[in-house]
Amino acid sequence: MNVLPRPSTARGEATRRKLLTAAEIEFGQNGYVATAISDITGRAGVAQGTFYLYFPSKIDVLRELVRDMGRQLRHALSEGTAGATDRLSVERLGLEAFIGFSLSHQNLYKVVMESQFVDETIYREYYQTLADAYTVNLERAQASGDVRQGNASAQAWSLMGVAHFLGLRYAIWRHEAPPQEIFDATFELIANGLAPDSDGAA
Repeated sequence: MNVLPRPSTARGEATRRKLLTAAEIEFGQNGYVATAISDITGRAGVAQGTFYLYFPSKIDVLRELVRDMGRQLRHALSEGTAGATDRLSVERLGLEAFIGFSLSHQNLYKVVMESQFVDETIYREYYQTLADAYTVNLERAQASGDVRQGNASAQAWSLMGVAHFLGLRYAIWRHEAPPQEIFDATFELIANGLAPDSDGAA
């Protein structure tokens, strides 16, 4: 995993963040291939040579953008599910938080989707990181009897697929939250799939 060093000063981190924000907009609006480094630095308002102080190449800024989205999404999910007392509540609140995040980060969402055609390892790392954390949480929920027993990794990937396509259909393609009846039907499918067996056995 190629991890770039972070700037050691607040000023350096601010410049790095400006470049990432500019790249997010350029990649999201125009696509990775059509975007030049000069487009990114021009939008960021920095000299072109400054780019290379933070990112060796264009693909490195793409990789960091995708990782950054993963971090932001996990933070948003953590905040959105704070206070939930059971796993099914976490799932519902998490799905709501995911839709909200997708609506407000459309360029980042598009960047992640495009990354699979630029460097598949970037795309796979994004989803694998999410799935690994999700699997751990589902294993804990199984251990406490909160959800049914099963392969937690398979559950995690399946639930991620549900959220992904719900977000894609509404937040990205229609630029709106799903209608309440659609959201409720989706969560009902999730709840019935995760709920412990009716006889009380997890």
